[in-house]
Amino acid sequence: MKITILGCGAPTPLPEAFGTSHVVEVAGQKLLFDCGPASTHKMVKAGISPADIDHLFFSHHHYDHDSDFGTFLMTRWDHIVPEDRPLNIYGPRATQEFTEETVEVFRHDWTARINHVGSQDVYSARGGKLPRKRPQVRVAEIGPGAQVEGKGWTVTAAHAQHVAPWLDSLAYRVDSDGKSVVLTGDTAPCPEVTDLARGADILMMMCWDLHDMLQGSEPARGSASVRGCAETAASAGVRQLVMVHVGPGLRSGPALEKREKEAASSFHGSIIWGEELMEIPWPD
Repeated sequence: MKITILGCGAPTPLPEAFGTSHVVEVAGQKLLFDCGPASTHKMVKAGISPADIDHLFFSHHHYDHDSDFGTFLMTRWDHIVPEDRPLNIYGPRATQEFTEETVEVFRHDWTARINHVGSQDVYSARGGKLPRKRPQVRVAEIGPGAQVEGKGWTVTAAHAQHVAPWLDSLAYRVDSDGKSVVLTGDTAPCPEVTDLARGADILMMMCWDLHDMLQGSEPARGSASVRGCAETAASAGVRQLVMVHVGPGLRSGPALEKREKEAASSFHGSIIWGEELMEIPWPD
């Protein structure tokens, strides 16, 4: 199992991080989890072709998790040869509507590429088979407890505590050949995420701020502090904790030392602070 962080930031764009997206390569297939800003460009930087991804899982529909979907959809469609394969899309409520609307937004583009002779020639030169069809998608809106079975892998969904009732949010666990990784999406610590992560090799959890900065605030209802991530990892008995969706306040100055101490005080396993384009080392 190979895990690559594409986006490790928040809604605030920073030079070093913006938005959320991860690729899990398992059993020879690549699964995409969330598709935040510039995910398509980042995956190419990481040596991953959009055309190699047939499964996309959305945790929820904030823009820092889904805003590059149109670019990914069209790039993947334009470069798969000899003919398009359906993109399998999974996510909570609103995923069907979001997907259909995105495909329709790009109708002007794919209509031209399907029908213009010059575009047909370029596609044929790549090895494409004419006539082309519009982008093919298969959408499944899923909820907590749902399982998606692939060739050699299983993805299990659980409730994540974020901004309900306005958006439903899901955390995901990938299991394959005795290995497991949990990707929480955006969430506050909650029993459902702890149960999902129980005994996992790796927990990748959103980490918004130091505990004292977050405690008692409204964002604390749907976001995790450094301590909250560490306590979740300890309670679940995971081997390695990877901090992702790292908040801007944790990225510089005195917070760097404070975040290390706060994490280590509650979780004594391996702790990694995620960075964009990082391949996560497997725990010893």
